[in-house]
Amino acid sequence: MITHEESLWNRRELLQRTGAGFGGLALAALLGSESSGEPATATSQNPLAPKPAQFEALAKRVIFLFMPGGPSQVDTFDPKPRLQAEDGKPAPRLYLGQQRNLLASPWKFQKHGESGLDVSELFPHTASCVDDLCVIRSMVTDDPNHPGGCLLMNTGERVFSRPSMGAWITYGLGSENQNLPGFVAIGPGPIIEGARQYGSSFLPAAYQGTFVSDIQNPLKNLSNPRVKPAQQRRELDALAKLNEFHRSTRPDDSRLSARIESFELAYRMQAAAPEAFDLAGESPATGAMYGLDTPETAIFGKQCLLARRLVERGVRFVQLYHTTGGFQPWDQHSGLKAGHEKNALATDRPIAGLLRDLKQRGLLDETLVIWGGEFGRTPAREGMADGRDHHPFGFTMWMAGGGVRGGMAYGATDEYGWDAVENKVHVHDLHATILHLLGLDHERLTYRFAGRDFRLTDIAGRVVDGILA
Repeated sequence: MITHEESLWNRRELLQRTGAGFGGLALAALLGSESSGEPATATSQNPLAPKPAQFEALAKRVIFLFMPGGPSQVDTFDPKPRLQAEDGKPAPRLYLGQQRNLLASPWKFQKHGESGLDVSELFPHTASCVDDLCVIRSMVTDDPNHPGGCLLMNTGERVFSRPSMGAWITYGLGSENQNLPGFVAIGPGPIIEGARQYGSSFLPAAYQGTFVSDIQNPLKNLSNPRVKPAQQRRELDALAKLNEFHRSTRPDDSRLSARIESFELAYRMQAAAPEAFDLAGESPATGAMYGLDTPETAIFGKQCLLARRLVERGVRFVQLYHTTGGFQPWDQHSGLKAGHEKNALATDRPIAGLLRDLKQRGLLDETLVIWGGEFGRTPAREGMADGRDHHPFGFTMWMAGGGVRGGMAYGATDEYGWDAVENKVHVHDLHATILHLLGLDHERLTYRFAGRDFRLTDIAGRVVDGILA
């Protein structure tokens, strides 16, 4: 007969008190091995406390400008004269078993800056910052589909649930500002694969990104007008004592630690967050630099300005999703000219404003800015339409600030922009390089889960030394 006390046992207690406790012993060994990957400097009381880098870092923080859908490399930063000359001719090889005809770019390229890097007329404002850009023209990825491509670019894995890059970085370094989240993701529209792109997966829950979708009202339910701060503090202190008692018997459950810290962070954020997300104090000149004065650029301009304000206040990782008008706006299977022009118009001026603003404030040297999508687009026409298909074999991303060499192009695709043929950079290599710039060894930044040491770069990845300053 089960006593009243036994009916209140939870699953852990049941394993510990039955079967001579062997079930509890096995569970303790399993969960203990899963949590052993956490750095010694991390504390359950404050998982976002700043942690030292593993070696000297060139960057302290990251802004990732993610362009879902896949911008076309041959229409933006990788000009191909032969593609222009052979417009309409059969492509040099089949695309996924199909013959395609080449499609010339409808935009002209021009050299810019002292470096003379080529940029298409789609990005006149970004072109003015070209001497700060390291353009990687030889990116390759493993998945030609949006869900897998986005997950691989953001988490290092295209199928299974893995922690996002921002989660790995905040896990490794913590946050410089204890009154704001360490990782913030901002996107006004729906995101393909949703929270998996900015989540923490099996890492402690405190490292997942705080997602902001409403630019006008970024953080909902932040304050409680019915309770004064002093009373809130007393309530939190009482709740903390109860939670600590509960947690003392469950040291392996990171969700409880994250929940306790989230209450404390929310309390601290009541003072810090409204100021950080309030753009009213910015000058009209700054607003104009980011494009807040025109409807076409205002949304992404606000995202970029918020990113500057957040990294300025010590937020470790900020991810901006250009999702105005859809979850993959750069996916032009048809209507390439109209679609890419609309997207470039919305993002070009804000991006240039961000780069200039970071530079004039002395923040660019310590802030790594990354631009790109999950893959590129084929140099061939898709069907008879004005469009390009997905292209994982050779595409372009760029980086600026944070320890990379500006004013250079790294790697190359062939004469058509089809295959990466020189200094290939896989997504794992990109991730390894980003971690390296932040003072983290991608092979040593691990977390033990399910009996295995996981890392952002899985079992691959190399640092791309050729782009380091």
